[in-house]
Amino acid sequence: MAVAEELGVEVDVVLYMKEPPDGPLLGRIAAGLDGPVEDLVRKDSQFRKLELDADDYVGNAAAVVELLASRKALLQRPILVRGDIGGGGPLTACVGRPRDKLYDFLGGRP
Repeated sequence: MAVAEELGVEVDVVLYMKEPPDGPLLGRIAAGLDGPVEDLVRKDSQFRKLELDADDYVGNAAAVVELLASRKALLQRPILVRGDIGGGGPLTACVGRPRDKLYDFLGGRP
């Protein structure tokens, strides 16, 4: 949010825990992601507690979508998305880590 405000870009914030993206939306995000699809998955303590193997998600959009549809807390954040989220068309997306990626995606530099 701060980067968008700094650049004067209007954004909509989706509180993913209250309004989790469903499988079809996750699939559209994965398809439009600028970077490896496995970057959508947080490899944190919950990931380890579930005894998941990060290699299972490398280049595997279907596995990433299935995991995130059932375990919303594992969705990396922030994720920036351009396009009509509520529609069915293509999207472009970016995981906002590191922070510099946000500037590139939003088209500006501080």
